[in-house]
Amino acid sequence: MNLIPIIQSHRPFVIAGPCSAETQEQLIETAVQIAKNKAVHGLRAGVWKPRTRPDSFEGVGEEALPWLVEAGRITGLPTTTEVANKQHVEKALKAGIDILWIGARTTVNPFAVQEIADALKDVSIPVMIKNPVNPDVELWLGAFERLEKAGIKELVAIHRGFSVYNHEKYRNEPSWEIPIALKERLPDLPMLCDPSHIAGKRDLIFEISQKAMDLNFNGLMIETHLNPEMAWSDAQQQVTVGQLTTILSNLVLRSKDIQGDIAGDLDKLRTMTAALDERIFSLLVERMKVSEEVGIFKRENNITILQQEHWAKMIANRLKNANEQELSATFIRQFMDAIHQESIRHQEKVMNK
Repeated sequence: MNLIPIIQSHRPFVIAGPCSAETQEQLIETAVQIAKNKAVHGLRAGVWKPRTRPDSFEGVGEEALPWLVEAGRITGLPTTTEVANKQHVEKALKAGIDILWIGARTTVNPFAVQEIADALKDVSIPVMIKNPVNPDVELWLGAFERLEKAGIKELVAIHRGFSVYNHEKYRNEPSWEIPIALKERLPDLPMLCDPSHIAGKRDLIFEISQKAMDLNFNGLMIETHLNPEMAWSDAQQQVTVGQLTTILSNLVLRSKDIQGDIAGDLDKLRTMTAALDERIFSLLVERMKVSEEVGIFKRENNITILQQEHWAKMIANRLKNANEQELSATFIRQFMDAIHQESIRHQEKVMNK
């Protein structure tokens, strides 16, 4: 099976199935219902489930592998499951699973990724790698490099978001800039989005899926269950087969190709944007020159670089006007923090002369 051409020939390339394989009947019936939707191209199910708490359902284990293989045979869909160590790899390969994926809790551990890479040396099988739980592009990139060195040629990234404490909206913060940064490093790497794990609740899955399509992701992995409310794991983020159909049918797929007269119109707008960017950077250069003058003043008067109360007032004033300026509070905060850190660097440069 050559996964990369399959993904490139279908957009979105959709993998669906339950979070966990619970029983043979549950898995096969779910697969049969999912397969009726020709927009689905792959079947997923967790066999070994890395759970946060030890008394949570941690998967049926090896016993479920033949169920998944049988579901794939009946539906004609390629199958995929998560592996976290050498033993998982060996058992999944022996059972005949078509595609393996490495989960976020495993990607974060180079020792575990290397163990999987060693177990897959000289094996021809597609491998999908989810982002590590923390927003670290280098760690994610390193996982791909380890698999490449083992001879795995068919690699796919899965963006499933990043762990944060008590996020007000998502189970895992999307931080879209991280997968975008990975694509800059590996431009030919196919990338799927896992909206189920980003959302944590089913009513957010469509909006995340649409954003992934707008960002030109190759496809989606969506957890789908016959009766999500009764699921043994992650019940709130799974959708019914009907809901999956609704999500996929409502997606707006936009083209990345720019042709004809609109190319010239877009170039004009891009030229305007570039000119504005040039002005912004010129202002930033002037801003840092003033920061150095501030640093000299502080040095001569023996004043600390960081003036916390002044900085807090500046941030508060900017955030207060966020809605009026139609800029998000998150953007303003990140932008101001970046300016502040660069300003401190320039002040340090003259303070230490």
